[in-house]
Amino acid sequence: MLICPQCKFENPISNKFCQKCGASLTHKFCPQCDTQVPVDAQQCHNCGAECGKVWWAIITKVGDSQVTGDFNEPEKEIGGSEESASVSTSPSQVVSVSASTLSLLSEDPYLDQQKRYQLLQPLPNLVDLAPHTQVYVRVLDCLPYQVSPLEAMIANQHQGLVTPAIEASGVPAFAKAYIALAAYTHQGIPPIHDAWQNENIQVVLIEDRSDWKYLLDLWRDESTSCLQMINCFYQMTQLWALLEPLNSCHSLLDLSNLRLDEDQAVALQMLYVSPFQQSSTDNILTHEENNTPEQIEDVLNIQALAQVWHKLFSESQRTQFGSLLQLLTDLEAGKINNLLQLQSSLQAIATELQPTSSFNDSDVTSTVNLVTNSPTILQLGEPQEDNASKNDDMPTVVLPMQLISLEHAGLTDVGRQRHHNEDYFGIDTKITKLELPTSRNVQARALYILCDGMGGHAGGEVASALAVNTVQKYFQTHWVDHKLPTEEQIREAVGQANQAIYNVNQQDARSGVGRMGTTLVMLLIQDTQAVVAHVGDSRLYRLTRKGGLEQITVDHEVGQREISRGVEPSVAYTRPDAYQLTQALGPRDEHSISADVQFLDIAEDSLFILASDGLSDNDLLETHCSTHLLPLLSSGTNLETGVRDLIDLANDYNGHDNITIVLIRAKVRPNLDSQNMVNG
Repeated sequence: MLICPQCKFENPISNKFCQKCGASLTHKFCPQCDTQVPVDAQQCHNCGAECGKVWWAIITKVGDSQVTGDFNEPEKEIGGSEESASVSTSPSQVVSVSASTLSLLSEDPYLDQQKRYQLLQPLPNLVDLAPHTQVYVRVLDCLPYQVSPLEAMIANQHQGLVTPAIEASGVPAFAKAYIALAAYTHQGIPPIHDAWQNENIQVVLIEDRSDWKYLLDLWRDESTSCLQMINCFYQMTQLWALLEPLNSCHSLLDLSNLRLDEDQAVALQMLYVSPFQQSSTDNILTHEENNTPEQIEDVLNIQALAQVWHKLFSESQRTQFGSLLQLLTDLEAGKINNLLQLQSSLQAIATELQPTSSFNDSDVTSTVNLVTNSPTILQLGEPQEDNASKNDDMPTVVLPMQLISLEHAGLTDVGRQRHHNEDYFGIDTKITKLELPTSRNVQARALYILCDGMGGHAGGEVASALAVNTVQKYFQTHWVDHKLPTEEQIREAVGQANQAIYNVNQQDARSGVGRMGTTLVMLLIQDTQAVVAHVGDSRLYRLTRKGGLEQITVDHEVGQREISRGVEPSVAYTRPDAYQLTQALGPRDEHSISADVQFLDIAEDSLFILASDGLSDNDLLETHCSTHLLPLLSSGTNLETGVRDLIDLANDYNGHDNITIVLIRAKVRPNLDSQNMVNG
């Protein structure tokens, strides 16, 4: 199947355009210059910017004793053919995935014979490789919208449609650790995209992190605080807890494999899976025949972390401070022999460095420049067992999310045809940041409001500003604890805004079209909980990597009212009054107002977009989502710049009305400390 990059609709592989939204499935827009380029292009032909989807390919040659019949079944393949896209979804059946045919010729420009993965660097002759040797290459995905069967299998597993895939027949052994940890990509684990085995060659494709910043670079930065270092150490203990059941803790012992994601959290470039791959604290070592997996397990224990932590300091020429030096000494001496003790010791050092463990009001800032979907789920058990049926009885732990950053930007513009601006927006936030060894964490209480006024000069602009100010004033006195306001309170705030505008209309004896009014859409965020309320046709959108762009609100207009009554959209919007508002604040008393209220969970990194109709008209955001919105999910992009670019885009394509936008970027991570997942 082909996943539409805009609406995420699942299309047949033969489609050239999305059946739902009409977006091209053969071309995409360059993220830099907006030029249309083929989906298999690595670079934009206009500006030269990188625009292709690149994967990191790990090619492993295993011994003959590790090749089984499961890997040679020809009937199902991963890697690019239309036939390979079909994956069993029977809940009672373990998915069987077997090998895509691998190109073994060094002069072939593709990694696979289906010609989906184009090599970006020369590939040595794999036939001549010695057993237990690995090769790493970057490959360009020439079919980036096509779901690999392995991705489909993992998605089905998460939806409960199939049994866990740890022991799925036909999956290369080296891929199983990635599959087992697929729910932990937000915790530093690299996501897997595709995998297959051809004779004694295993191929695993994962996210390309070869250009991510090294953890060692953070140590070399003189501005890095001791508390940040302790935080990184704690994150490594969390990764150890995930990797230990899979015999993959060697992944943490090679400095070149320790990277930083965009939020400066510890991440792994790849997994080292014994016995195919191991590491010392100095470099990656290929497995030697005289080292058995049992011997490796006996050598590797929690004390190994002390060695790599020492090496971080020696390589960076940073001085180890007293409390940490004592901890490392105790760890090496065996006085600390499990993760719980180690994490407790790190917590004690953090308390020493930052005595207060509660949020301090003095740290409150208006903006922090630093994340409805299902929560993160971890299945606990012994994934290396041969009997896959044992996985059915694994306990499931649902991990709550914690907010790690919240930032925003807002802008309004008069547009190209109006003489004055009747839009208005307001932002009122209280964001407190705290760094502990367990996490970089924030507590947030944030209110974002956007209004689009009507009623002409000294009418619409008065109404929109009055609505924003009234709602802000209400929540200053009614939002006092660490919980979101109730639905009743939200409706009361909207009602007070309506009454304030209505009173002005009555006092000035305004009538008919002279009565001023406004739309309203507002978003309230309390940590990882949110609620949206709206009246009129100003909108809230939510963008996530999993869910794509979603319009959360439904316009209060005649056309939508008719659709809700069962009228076909094509008929409803032929009415001359289809876009006339059915609700607005101010023209009528409180009995005519009924705000829509929805509560949301922030379960993954999210971009919220509050938009007036000058921005949302003509499906502008849906059409340009991949170029103007999706990049803004990354912390490396500036929201202020993104807002200005969206205003310019709206003026170019719409421009008939005032344009207002508020962007909110929330980033979250699983809160592993909420569950005791480490056996002492």
